[in-house]
Amino acid sequence: MRYPLVLASASPRRQQLLQEAGYEFEVVAPPVSEPPAPARAVLRPAAWAEALAYFKARSVAGLRPQALILAADTLCLHGQTIIGKPRDLAEARRILSEQFGGRNEVITGLALLLPARGERLLTHVVTTLIMRPMSPAELEAYLASGAWQGKAGAYALQEGGDRFVQAMAGSASNVVGLPLEKVEELLGRFGGEQGREVERDA
Repeated sequence: MRYPLVLASASPRRQQLLQEAGYEFEVVAPPVSEPPAPARAVLRPAAWAEALAYFKARSVAGLRPQALILAADTLCLHGQTIIGKPRDLAEARRILSEQFGGRNEVITGLALLLPARGERLLTHVVTTLIMRPMSPAELEAYLASGAWQGKAGAYALQEGGDRFVQAMAGSASNVVGLPLEKVEELLGRFGGEQGREVERDA
């Protein structure tokens, strides 16, 4: 029996990454709003990211019970502080001015569900970035560009944020929002041809 791949995300960046990697999939945005990331979660940051990815995947499972559902959630960690998506311009300015420079970890939780068989896989990927601080002029220009909107940590490598990166260790696509290397590995565990059309024994 074949199971179509569903991406449980409204993120155009994740959709583009998956398309460019050659995957065939349907997009179904989670019908519920995700809770905001706490500054200091009771769970470990990686566990929090996995929990949110699972929350998204489960919310779509009832809509596509015969599909293989992929969901992801990305957050940034600066020191011991979890940084999610800024709610507005003021919060983006605070994040970028106070927490941008130095060492940051980008953590993406991944959830892969196959409701028809009651199967699930949860994991996460961490990429470490060393960032240089923005000058006041660079900060204001970046805020004016709007590139901070909808981005964990208030910046995006693919929209000019890469010029502030001094060093990177780990998956670059993870920083954009979807670690393709790990996605391919997870889909491979379900026996699919690179996840393009996943097949399981009935």
